[in-house]
Amino acid sequence: MNKRSVLAALVFSLLLGLSPLAADPVIQRGIDVFTTPADGRTYYDFALSPIPAGFFCARSKAFAGRVAFKGVPLVTATPGQFRDGDTIVERLDDAAFNAQGTAMTRIQVRALSLASIAPIQTACGAFHVYVTLGGEQRVTAMSIHRTHENGGSFVAPLAIDTRMTFIPVRRARNKGARELELAGSLTFPPRALPWSFTASARTTGSGLVVVDTDGDLKADTALPGTSNFAPGWSPENLTLNKGWQDVSCCPVCHAAEGHEHCYVPYPCLQLCDY
Repeated sequence: MNKRSVLAALVFSLLLGLSPLAADPVIQRGIDVFTTPADGRTYYDFALSPIPAGFFCARSKAFAGRVAFKGVPLVTATPGQFRDGDTIVERLDDAAFNAQGTAMTRIQVRALSLASIAPIQTACGAFHVYVTLGGEQRVTAMSIHRTHENGGSFVAPLAIDTRMTFIPVRRARNKGARELELAGSLTFPPRALPWSFTASARTTGSGLVVVDTDGDLKADTALPGTSNFAPGWSPENLTLNKGWQDVSCCPVCHAAEGHEHCYVPYPCLQLCDY
């Protein structure tokens, strides 16, 4: 095809209101995996809704402190499949870009595994705190925008219903100590974040994976695997032929009143310097 033919085809597509970027493949449904660093930036603050007096034992006072969390690697049928990954969000639908470079899908949190960085102290002794998912999770909408050859930005609220388990540090010395649970419901407001095609953008991802989704340390649920979508990676800094191990990544934070979750995208191998 000569230069005149190429120019004519481009002009024709523009007249139809079509973006050349919109002609590329859709974002395939799949999962996105994240790791929560132990840097104190992920926390739950009980000041707004204190744990009531008597929860830990008859003499315990109301607890209104802040608990910082770190990630605990998820249990997978293939051990270590996601290395330090502790959070999984599933994109439920293929997302096709329209003429304006926008695509829509639905998302659902499918796995979560966090633990307190340090035990909390009460009149009834010290307790480790673990956070996992509490039952079927709510579904929210994700809007994906294509602004670059390799990617763009996306926006989505994140809804998480949790089960917080308190486990005594010294169970043997406290015969009356027992595991305690609290249910929580969090909704992180949407914020614009970058995304890029993966290094193998035209592939279908990692295939089915089996993951612990209820926090019992047993891989119980088959999920669709990763796809050609890499959330958190800037398309300007990541080319399709450059390995992820050569790119540092900074934690991304979702915050709402009283709580925050900061994470880095899988497979980040080195954190950026703050």
